[in-house]
Amino acid sequence: MLQRLRFPLVLASALLFLQPGPLHADEVKIDSWDGKRALDVIVDLLRFTPRSMETAGHQKTIDYITAELKKTKFDTITSQRWVAREAGRTMAMTNIIARFNPANPRRVIVATHYDSIIKAYRDSKSPDAPMPGANNSASGVAVLLETARVLSEMTDAPPVGIDMIFFDGEEGPISMGAGDPNFHSIGSPYFTEHLAEFYPKARPEKMLDFDMVCDRDLHLKAEQSGLRSAPAEVKKFWDIGMKIAPGAFEKDAAPYSIEDDHTAFQLAGIPSFVVIDFEYEPFYNTTEDTPDKCSVQSLEAVGRTLLQYLYLP
Repeated sequence: MLQRLRFPLVLASALLFLQPGPLHADEVKIDSWDGKRALDVIVDLLRFTPRSMETAGHQKTIDYITAELKKTKFDTITSQRWVAREAGRTMAMTNIIARFNPANPRRVIVATHYDSIIKAYRDSKSPDAPMPGANNSASGVAVLLETARVLSEMTDAPPVGIDMIFFDGEEGPISMGAGDPNFHSIGSPYFTEHLAEFYPKARPEKMLDFDMVCDRDLHLKAEQSGLRSAPAEVKKFWDIGMKIAPGAFEKDAAPYSIEDDHTAFQLAGIPSFVVIDFEYEPFYNTTEDTPDKCSVQSLEAVGRTLLQYLYLP
């Protein structure tokens, strides 16, 4: 799904979390964010496995996400479609963009990917079997869809307009993620190349990316590229997370960078970071990446942190 790029640990980055700043008082009812509902989304998505490009499950996933969004107030829904020619393949691609409070000129992107890898290449017993992708693929979609539901029920809108983007092709041109030596995301770079079509007047202020966030043993560390691109936003998100779910959010930064859908936005000059627990052994990209490895509490830790983050200035 992604590549972990090792860099020397930057001491200043780690110290960023040693003295969390105070949170602003607010009345955001974060308890309405329901981890059980989010887990139900994961279970639903796994009915379509495999969800990689050029499979029947891929289109079923697109249809499912679109149908769920139509139940919310993210009522401006766009399908960005194109044909990609990569690695000797021709693939029909779709990014799904849904907008909340589209009249607000201040825009924040909240994103994930929905495609899964084509097979469980790291599985010692069944490396050619489909990879379910409960954590690596479905968990980010679940966080976004539950957040869309909750925002639609809130009395007051956040101070920013929110664009949710569900990216295609994050697992690379052969749908093998980190198992592809030539891995690179497809959907997010395509979107940033066409940024002006969605933001003709003002670029989005920032971008948050979610991936692999339902692990029962969740340990979220800020990674280095986000600290370089959006240090204040990373600090704000982790300050909230450490208050809401101190067992899930860690104050020390990870000693590496991760390439994911946020990377294209960083390259485009938009402050961006990823929320991810990359340590997912022994289930990572195996047939064991199933809903029983997911946690309602982990999903709520991430989703409730996101909800409160979006309401802070």
